[in-house]
Amino acid sequence: MSALPRFHVATRIVPSGVGEPYVLPESVAHHATRVLRLSAGDRIVLFDGSGGEHRARLALVDKRSVSVVLEAFDPVEREPPLAVTLAQAVLAGDAMDHAVRRSVELGAAAIVPVVAARSQRLGDREARRQQHWQSIVIAACEQCGRNRVPRVAPPVAVGEFIAQQPDTAAVALAAPGAPVSLAAMCARSPPRALLIGPEGGFTDDEVAQARERGVSIVHLGARVLRADTAALAGLATIAAVAGDAR
Repeated sequence: MSALPRFHVATRIVPSGVGEPYVLPESVAHHATRVLRLSAGDRIVLFDGSGGEHRARLALVDKRSVSVVLEAFDPVEREPPLAVTLAQAVLAGDAMDHAVRRSVELGAAAIVPVVAARSQRLGDREARRQQHWQSIVIAACEQCGRNRVPRVAPPVAVGEFIAQQPDTAAVALAAPGAPVSLAAMCARSPPRALLIGPEGGFTDDEVAQARERGVSIVHLGARVLRADTAALAGLATIAAVAGDAR
């Protein structure tokens, strides 16, 4: 993996653009030249989320704009072979940010904040929090080398999330004391979605309703984990048993 600074850009870069100039978006230009102190001649990596990445060299750096010359396109893919959605009950403050950031590093294909009985209430902050979590996803992709950006969906009630799934048997809900481990499920039929509860976990009623709708209830080991730790333990288990960590 390249050790060069990596930046996500929202504008599509076509692979045939090699050798052409490309003006960096203002936020990327600021980060590259004011935060990282890069200057003309320095090399960076750009990705637009559609797959692959572009190596580029800073060509023009001034107060009005920063442009690069695209030097090469690498179609490299770093996505895991199994696309897993993390459905994380909304957590308070830094805990949710931590779960979102680390889940991207561990390969989550999408993130759905879910509202459970014990989860944090967002109120009129829902759109702002979704945008905030999406920005964390982008920063995590820049750091870990992913070239496809997982989407953070709008928050949804846990029951509604389950109802939206085409195959509820492929949804794993983590609950301490469940009779089957997530690792055992992965060895048999890996889940396509992982439901992680809030601080205090899902209520007994929520677990029972999920079970009645065909969701697989699993445990993550003998210990009770913090909610943000549970998300990472679950994704790491899936990666180790059925994903790209094997």
